[in-house]
Amino acid sequence: MKEMLFHARRLSDLDGIAGNLIRAAGGERILAFHGDMGVGKTTLIRAICRNLGVKTEVTSPTFALVNEYPIDKGLVYHFDFYRINKISEALDFGIDEYFDSGAWCLIEWPEKIEDLLPETATAVYLLENPDGSRTIRIQIPE
Repeated sequence: MKEMLFHARRLSDLDGIAGNLIRAAGGERILAFHGDMGVGKTTLIRAICRNLGVKTEVTSPTFALVNEYPIDKGLVYHFDFYRINKISEALDFGIDEYFDSGAWCLIEWPEKIEDLLPETATAVYLLENPDGSRTIRIQIPE
């Protein structure tokens, strides 16, 4: 497992980290974002989407479970599993088809569907430090 650490003094610093994260992930397009409520998962995902060329507004799909954003060479799917209660809810809307699509899959609250995540998924952990800065730890399976 390859691990990388980044530090963001402000949430606006996540823009620069987004490009590094995309490059670090290499060919892996399934990114699982872990962290407490309000730590900046959606903010980082917005920055990643901008780096990938998403032109539309990126919002958290808390109630829809998934938002779809077009980019020049495909799609970005943004998932938020905060409100699901059973893993079967993700299976019911065909999560495996999204994972097999080759599109970018950016997942908030992946611990709710941990058993469904491919072993190749890149894990992104966000932690808010006492001074309000963020530490971002990325784990990339080898």
